[in-house]
Amino acid sequence: MRGAAVILGALLGGCALPVAHQAQEPVAGLRLIGEQRIAHRRIFQGTLVGGLSSIDYDARRGIWITASDDRSELGPARFYTARLDYDADGFRAVSLEAVQTFRQADGSAYPAPREAVSRGGEMADIEAVRFDPDGDGIWYASEGSDALGTGPFVKHAGADGAYRSTLPLPAMFKATSGKTAGPRGNLSFEALAFAPDGRSLWVGMEAPLYQDGPLASPEHGAVSRFTQFDRNGKVLAQYAYPIDRVQGRPAPGRFGDNGVSEMLVVDRRHLLALERSGVQDATGRFAFFIRLYLVELDGATDIAALPTLEGARYTPLKKSLLMDVNRAGLDKVDNLEGMSWGPVLANGHRSLVLISDDNFSPDEVTQLLAFEVLPGG
Repeated sequence: MRGAAVILGALLGGCALPVAHQAQEPVAGLRLIGEQRIAHRRIFQGTLVGGLSSIDYDARRGIWITASDDRSELGPARFYTARLDYDADGFRAVSLEAVQTFRQADGSAYPAPREAVSRGGEMADIEAVRFDPDGDGIWYASEGSDALGTGPFVKHAGADGAYRSTLPLPAMFKATSGKTAGPRGNLSFEALAFAPDGRSLWVGMEAPLYQDGPLASPEHGAVSRFTQFDRNGKVLAQYAYPIDRVQGRPAPGRFGDNGVSEMLVVDRRHLLALERSGVQDATGRFAFFIRLYLVELDGATDIAALPTLEGARYTPLKKSLLMDVNRAGLDKVDNLEGMSWGPVLANGHRSLVLISDDNFSPDEVTQLLAFEVLPGG
Protein backbone atom coordinates (compact mmCIF):
# COMPACT_ATOMS: atom_id res chain seq x y z
CA MET A 1 0.00 0.00 0.00
CA ARG A 2 3.01 2.28 0.29
CA GLY A 3 4.40 4.16 -2.66
CA ALA A 4 8.00 3.66 -3.69
CA ALA A 5 10.39 5.67 -1.51
CA VAL A 6 13.11 7.83 -3.00
CA ILE A 7 15.84 9.84 -1.37
CA LEU A 8 16.15 13.52 -2.17
CA GLY A 9 19.61 15.02 -2.07
CA ALA A 10 20.62 17.99 0.04
CA LEU A 11 18.36 20.92 -0.76
CA LEU A 12 18.59 24.58 0.23
CA GLY A 13 21.12 23.78 2.92
CA GLY A 14 18.76 21.55 4.91
CA CYS A 15 18.29 17.87 5.58
CA ALA A 16 16.32 16.08 2.87
CA LEU A 17 14.20 13.10 3.86
CA PRO A 18 13.00 9.87 2.25
CA VAL A 19 9.66 10.46 0.58
CA ALA A 20 7.04 8.67 -1.47
CA HIS A 21 6.81 9.88 -5.06
CA GLN A 22 3.99 9.46 -7.50
CA ALA A 23 2.87 11.63 -10.41
CA GLN A 24 0.58 14.49 -9.44
CA GLU A 25 1.02 14.01 -5.69
CA PRO A 26 0.06 17.17 -3.77
CA VAL A 27 3.11 16.75 -1.50
CA ALA A 28 6.39 15.42 -2.88
CA GLY A 29 8.44 15.57 0.30
CA LEU A 30 9.64 17.53 3.30
CA ARG A 31 12.85 19.38 4.11
CA LEU A 32 13.82 19.77 7.76
CA ILE A 33 14.30 23.43 8.62
CA GLY A 34 15.22 23.03 12.26
CA GLU A 35 14.34 22.10 15.83
CA GLN A 36 13.54 23.94 19.04
CA ARG A 37 12.81 22.56 22.50
CA ILE A 38 10.93 23.79 25.55
CA ALA A 39 12.79 23.18 28.80
CA HIS A 40 11.63 20.22 30.87
CA ARG A 41 9.24 21.12 33.72
CA ARG A 42 9.21 24.78 32.77
CA ILE A 43 6.84 26.89 34.85
CA PHE A 44 4.84 29.41 32.82
CA GLN A 45 2.26 31.70 34.43
CA GLY A 46 1.91 29.32 37.34
CA THR A 47 1.47 26.17 35.23
CA LEU A 48 3.77 23.24 34.54
CA VAL A 49 4.50 23.07 30.80
CA GLY A 50 4.45 19.56 29.38
CA GLY A 51 2.30 16.90 27.80
CA LEU A 52 1.95 19.05 24.67
CA SER A 53 -0.05 16.69 22.49
CA SER A 54 -1.27 19.05 19.76
CA ILE A 55 -0.48 22.23 17.88
CA ASP A 56 -2.22 24.54 15.40
CA TYR A 57 -1.55 27.83 13.61
CA ASP A 58 -3.80 30.86 13.11
CA ALA A 59 -2.63 32.63 9.96
CA ARG A 60 -4.86 35.64 10.67
CA ARG A 61 -2.93 36.55 13.80
CA GLY A 62 0.31 34.66 13.27
CA ILE A 63 -0.05 32.79 16.55
CA TRP A 64 0.07 29.14 17.53
CA ILE A 65 -1.91 27.10 20.03
CA THR A 66 -0.80 23.94 21.83
CA ALA A 67 -2.78 21.89 24.35
CA SER A 68 -1.51 19.81 27.26
CA ASP A 69 -2.97 16.34 27.76
CA ASP A 70 -2.59 16.71 31.53
CA ARG A 71 -5.82 15.24 32.91
CA SER A 72 -6.06 18.11 35.40
CA GLU A 73 -3.71 16.20 37.70
CA LEU A 74 -0.77 18.64 37.63
CA GLY A 75 -2.92 21.66 36.82
CA PRO A 76 -6.23 22.37 35.12
CA ALA A 77 -6.70 21.05 31.57
CA ARG A 78 -5.16 23.90 29.60
CA PHE A 79 -3.75 25.27 26.38
CA TYR A 80 -1.04 27.75 25.52
CA THR A 81 -0.65 30.37 22.83
CA ALA A 82 2.83 30.81 21.40
CA ARG A 83 4.98 32.41 18.73
CA LEU A 84 7.35 30.41 16.56
CA ASP A 85 10.21 32.21 14.84
CA TYR A 86 11.29 30.35 11.71
CA ASP A 87 11.66 30.74 7.97
CA ALA A 88 13.23 28.67 5.20
CA ASP A 89 16.71 29.38 6.58
CA GLY A 90 16.24 28.24 10.17
CA PHE A 91 14.12 27.72 13.28
CA ARG A 92 15.29 30.31 15.80
CA ALA A 93 12.92 30.37 18.78
CA VAL A 94 9.64 29.37 20.39
CA SER A 95 8.04 31.62 22.98
CA LEU A 96 4.92 31.05 25.06
CA GLU A 97 2.57 34.02 25.35
CA ALA A 98 -0.44 33.00 27.45
CA VAL A 99 -2.21 30.06 29.05
CA GLN A 100 -5.97 29.40 29.16
CA THR A 101 -8.09 26.80 30.93
CA PHE A 102 -10.53 24.54 29.10
CA ARG A 103 -13.97 24.99 30.69
CA GLN A 104 -16.97 22.72 31.08
CA ALA A 105 -20.50 23.83 30.26
CA ASP A 106 -21.03 25.12 33.82
CA GLY A 107 -17.91 27.30 33.56
CA SER A 108 -15.77 25.15 35.84
CA ALA A 109 -12.42 23.61 34.95
CA TYR A 110 -12.32 19.93 34.13
CA PRO A 111 -11.80 17.78 37.24
CA ALA A 112 -8.95 15.38 37.81
CA PRO A 113 -10.01 11.71 37.52
CA ARG A 114 -10.32 11.23 41.27
CA GLU A 115 -12.44 14.40 41.54
CA ALA A 116 -14.65 13.33 38.64
CA VAL A 117 -15.54 10.17 40.58
CA SER A 118 -16.56 12.10 43.69
CA ARG A 119 -18.19 15.25 42.31
CA GLY A 120 -19.02 14.38 38.72
CA GLY A 121 -18.17 16.15 35.50
CA GLU A 122 -16.30 14.97 32.46
CA MET A 123 -12.65 14.07 32.58
CA ALA A 124 -10.53 15.69 29.89
CA ASP A 125 -7.62 13.93 28.18
CA ILE A 126 -7.15 16.45 25.40
CA GLU A 127 -5.14 15.12 22.47
CA ALA A 128 -6.01 17.53 19.64
CA VAL A 129 -6.84 21.21 19.29
CA ARG A 130 -7.60 23.37 16.26
CA PHE A 131 -8.42 27.01 15.63
CA ASP A 132 -11.87 27.37 14.08
CA PRO A 133 -11.27 28.29 10.40
CA ASP A 134 -14.16 30.75 10.68
CA GLY A 135 -12.32 32.58 13.44
CA ASP A 136 -14.85 31.44 16.04
CA GLY A 137 -12.67 30.17 18.88
CA ILE A 138 -11.19 26.67 18.98
CA TRP A 139 -12.21 23.00 18.75
CA TYR A 140 -10.66 20.19 20.76
CA ALA A 141 -10.88 16.42 21.06
CA SER A 142 -10.51 14.29 24.17
CA GLU A 143 -10.03 10.58 24.73
CA GLY A 144 -12.22 8.63 27.11
CA SER A 145 -11.46 6.82 30.35
CA ASP A 146 -12.00 3.10 30.83
CA ALA A 147 -11.77 3.54 34.60
CA LEU A 148 -14.56 6.11 34.64
CA GLY A 149 -16.59 4.52 31.85
CA THR A 150 -16.58 7.73 29.83
CA GLY A 151 -16.13 8.01 26.08
CA PRO A 152 -14.30 10.50 23.87
CA PHE A 153 -15.69 13.88 22.86
CA VAL A 154 -15.16 16.82 20.52
CA LYS A 155 -16.06 20.30 21.76
CA HIS A 156 -16.19 23.86 20.48
CA ALA A 157 -14.89 26.59 22.79
CA GLY A 158 -14.17 30.28 22.75
CA ALA A 159 -10.66 31.62 22.41
CA ASP A 160 -10.58 31.80 26.21
CA GLY A 161 -11.54 28.13 26.62
CA ALA A 162 -15.19 28.85 27.53
CA TYR A 163 -17.56 26.08 26.45
CA ARG A 164 -19.64 26.62 23.29
CA SER A 165 -21.01 23.22 22.24
CA THR A 166 -20.36 19.48 21.94
CA LEU A 167 -20.25 17.67 18.62
CA PRO A 168 -22.88 14.87 18.51
CA LEU A 169 -21.27 11.47 17.97
CA PRO A 170 -22.50 8.17 16.49
CA ALA A 171 -23.29 5.39 18.93
CA MET A 172 -20.17 3.45 17.90
CA PHE A 173 -18.04 5.99 19.78
CA LYS A 174 -19.92 5.64 23.06
CA ALA A 175 -18.12 3.88 25.91
CA THR A 176 -19.45 0.45 26.91
CA SER A 177 -18.89 -1.56 30.08
CA GLY A 178 -18.11 -4.94 28.50
CA LYS A 179 -15.06 -3.86 26.47
CA THR A 180 -16.43 -5.70 23.46
CA ALA A 181 -17.58 -2.64 21.55
CA GLY A 182 -16.82 1.08 21.44
CA PRO A 183 -13.54 2.94 21.93
CA ARG A 184 -10.64 1.73 24.03
CA GLY A 185 -9.65 4.03 26.86
CA ASN A 186 -6.73 6.31 26.02
CA LEU A 187 -6.77 5.01 22.42
CA SER A 188 -9.61 6.88 20.78
CA PHE A 189 -9.84 10.49 19.53
CA GLU A 190 -6.21 11.42 18.95
CA ALA A 191 -6.45 13.34 15.66
CA LEU A 192 -8.54 16.33 14.57
CA ALA A 193 -8.39 18.44 11.41
CA PHE A 194 -10.59 20.86 9.49
CA ALA A 195 -11.14 20.77 5.75
CA PRO A 196 -9.64 23.82 3.99
CA ASP A 197 -13.08 25.40 3.52
CA GLY A 198 -13.90 24.98 7.21
CA ARG A 199 -17.24 23.32 6.46
CA SER A 200 -16.25 19.89 7.77
CA LEU A 201 -13.83 18.37 10.25
CA TRP A 202 -12.09 15.03 10.44
CA VAL A 203 -11.64 12.99 13.61
CA GLY A 204 -9.11 10.15 13.68
CA MET A 205 -9.01 7.19 16.05
CA GLU A 206 -5.61 6.32 17.47
CA ALA A 207 -6.43 2.60 17.48
CA PRO A 208 -9.27 0.21 16.60
CA LEU A 209 -12.64 0.17 18.26
CA TYR A 210 -12.99 -3.01 20.30
CA GLN A 211 -15.24 -4.54 17.64
CA ASP A 212 -12.84 -3.64 14.84
CA GLY A 213 -10.08 -6.01 15.91
CA PRO A 214 -6.93 -6.21 18.03
CA LEU A 215 -4.33 -3.53 18.59
CA ALA A 216 -1.18 -3.36 16.50
CA SER A 217 1.65 -5.64 17.59
CA PRO A 218 5.22 -6.28 16.38
CA GLU A 219 3.74 -9.04 14.21
CA HIS A 220 0.74 -7.29 12.63
CA GLY A 221 -0.89 -3.93 12.06
CA ALA A 222 -4.40 -2.80 12.93
CA VAL A 223 -7.19 -0.62 11.55
CA SER A 224 -8.76 2.56 12.87
CA ARG A 225 -11.56 4.82 11.65
CA PHE A 226 -11.27 8.30 10.16
CA THR A 227 -14.62 10.12 10.25
CA GLN A 228 -15.64 13.29 8.44
CA PHE A 229 -18.33 15.36 10.17
CA ASP A 230 -20.11 18.53 9.22
CA ARG A 231 -20.04 21.27 11.86
CA ASN A 232 -23.32 20.03 13.35
CA GLY A 233 -22.16 16.45 13.83
CA LYS A 234 -23.63 14.80 10.73
CA VAL A 235 -21.35 12.02 9.49
CA LEU A 236 -20.37 12.81 5.90
CA ALA A 237 -18.05 9.83 5.43
CA GLN A 238 -15.98 7.31 7.35
CA TYR A 239 -13.00 5.27 6.19
CA ALA A 240 -10.77 2.49 7.47
CA TYR A 241 -7.17 3.55 8.01
CA PRO A 242 -4.53 0.77 8.03
CA ILE A 243 -2.10 1.18 10.95
CA ASP A 244 1.42 -0.23 10.68
CA ARG A 245 2.67 -2.93 13.00
CA VAL A 246 4.61 -1.82 16.09
CA GLN A 247 8.01 -0.57 14.92
CA GLY A 248 10.71 -2.39 16.84
CA ARG A 249 10.13 -4.88 19.62
CA PRO A 250 9.77 -4.11 23.33
CA ALA A 251 11.91 -5.91 25.89
CA PRO A 252 10.32 -8.97 27.53
CA GLY A 253 7.46 -7.89 29.77
CA ARG A 254 7.61 -4.31 28.50
CA PHE A 255 5.18 -2.21 26.46
CA GLY A 256 5.03 -1.45 22.75
CA ASP A 257 2.35 0.16 20.60
CA ASN A 258 1.65 1.95 17.34
CA GLY A 259 -1.23 4.22 16.41
CA VAL A 260 -2.34 7.43 14.74
CA SER A 261 -1.30 10.51 16.69
CA GLU A 262 -2.48 13.30 14.36
CA MET A 263 -3.89 14.11 10.93
CA LEU A 264 -4.18 17.06 8.54
CA VAL A 265 -6.26 17.72 5.44
CA VAL A 266 -4.16 18.38 2.34
CA ASP A 267 -6.95 18.84 -0.20
CA ARG A 268 -10.25 17.22 -1.18
CA ARG A 269 -8.53 13.94 -2.06
CA HIS A 270 -5.67 13.66 0.42
CA LEU A 271 -4.88 13.65 4.12
CA LEU A 272 -1.70 13.44 6.14
CA ALA A 273 -1.55 10.84 8.93
CA LEU A 274 1.13 10.79 11.61
CA GLU A 275 1.84 7.38 13.14
CA ARG A 276 3.69 7.12 16.43
CA SER A 277 5.17 3.86 17.73
CA GLY A 278 6.65 3.63 21.21
CA VAL A 279 8.56 0.64 22.58
CA GLN A 280 10.14 0.15 25.99
CA ASP A 281 13.58 -1.28 26.65
CA ALA A 282 14.42 -3.43 29.67
CA THR A 283 14.74 -0.34 31.90
CA GLY A 284 11.33 0.97 30.88
CA ARG A 285 12.61 3.81 28.72
CA PHE A 286 10.81 4.42 25.44
CA ALA A 287 12.19 4.63 21.94
CA PHE A 288 9.86 6.34 19.45
CA PHE A 289 9.43 5.62 15.76
CA ILE A 290 7.57 8.30 13.81
CA ARG A 291 6.25 7.94 10.27
CA LEU A 292 4.24 10.44 8.23
CA TYR A 293 1.93 9.15 5.50
CA LEU A 294 0.16 10.73 2.57
CA VAL A 295 -3.36 9.24 2.50
CA GLU A 296 -5.59 9.01 -0.58
CA LEU A 297 -9.36 9.09 -0.18
CA ASP A 298 -10.31 7.98 -3.69
CA GLY A 299 -11.35 4.35 -3.94
CA ALA A 300 -11.81 3.71 -0.21
CA THR A 301 -15.10 2.24 1.08
CA ASP A 302 -17.36 4.40 3.22
CA ILE A 303 -17.62 2.19 6.33
CA ALA A 304 -19.95 4.38 8.43
CA ALA A 305 -22.70 1.75 8.26
CA LEU A 306 -20.42 -1.17 9.21
CA PRO A 307 -20.84 -2.01 12.92
CA THR A 308 -17.61 -4.03 12.90
CA LEU A 309 -14.65 -4.29 10.56
CA GLU A 310 -13.65 -7.79 11.58
CA GLY A 311 -14.73 -10.11 8.80
CA ALA A 312 -16.25 -7.26 6.79
CA ARG A 313 -15.45 -6.62 3.13
CA TYR A 314 -14.19 -3.11 2.42
CA THR A 315 -11.38 -1.22 0.74
CA PRO A 316 -9.22 0.72 3.21
CA LEU A 317 -7.55 4.03 2.60
CA LYS A 318 -4.38 3.94 0.55
CA LYS A 319 -1.29 5.46 2.10
CA SER A 320 2.28 6.10 0.98
CA LEU A 321 5.24 6.85 3.19
CA LEU A 322 6.09 10.53 2.99
CA MET A 323 8.66 10.77 5.76
CA ASP A 324 10.44 8.56 8.27
CA VAL A 325 11.33 11.08 10.97
CA ASN A 326 13.89 8.73 12.50
CA ARG A 327 15.94 9.19 9.32
CA ALA A 328 15.92 12.99 9.53
CA GLY A 329 19.34 13.22 11.19
CA LEU A 330 18.02 14.43 14.55
CA ASP A 331 19.87 13.67 17.79
CA LYS A 332 16.60 12.50 19.31
CA VAL A 333 13.14 11.71 17.97
CA ASP A 334 10.62 11.91 20.74
CA ASN A 335 6.90 11.26 21.25
CA LEU A 336 5.63 13.38 18.34
CA GLU A 337 1.86 13.76 18.68
CA GLY A 338 0.92 17.16 17.23
CA MET A 339 1.05 18.44 13.66
CA SER A 340 0.03 21.68 11.97
CA TRP A 341 0.41 23.60 8.77
CA GLY A 342 2.45 26.75 9.38
CA PRO A 343 2.93 30.02 7.52
CA VAL A 344 3.73 30.02 3.82
CA LEU A 345 7.45 30.48 3.27
CA ALA A 346 8.98 33.21 1.11
CA ASN A 347 9.35 30.78 -1.80
CA GLY A 348 5.59 30.06 -1.76
CA HIS A 349 5.90 26.61 -0.18
CA ARG A 350 3.87 25.51 2.82
CA SER A 351 5.55 24.84 6.12
CA LEU A 352 4.69 22.08 8.60
CA VAL A 353 5.39 21.81 12.34
CA LEU A 354 5.44 18.74 14.61
CA ILE A 355 5.44 18.81 18.42
CA SER A 356 6.19 16.10 20.97
CA ASP A 357 4.42 15.18 24.21
CA ASP A 358 7.07 14.62 26.89
CA ASN A 359 4.61 12.88 29.23
CA PHE A 360 6.17 15.06 31.98
CA SER A 361 8.98 12.49 32.00
CA PRO A 362 12.66 13.37 32.50
CA ASP A 363 13.50 10.76 29.85
CA GLU A 364 11.56 12.65 27.17
CA VAL A 365 11.65 16.15 25.69
CA THR A 366 9.26 18.71 24.26
CA GLN A 367 10.59 19.21 20.75
CA LEU A 368 9.21 21.26 17.89
CA LEU A 369 10.30 20.45 14.34
CA ALA A 370 9.74 22.81 11.41
CA PHE A 371 9.71 21.56 7.80
CA GLU A 372 9.40 23.01 4.33
CA VAL A 373 6.73 21.17 2.32
CA LEU A 374 7.98 20.32 -1.18
CA PRO A 375 5.02 20.42 -3.60
CA GLY A 376 4.32 17.63 -6.07
CA GLY A 377 4.42 18.06 -9.80
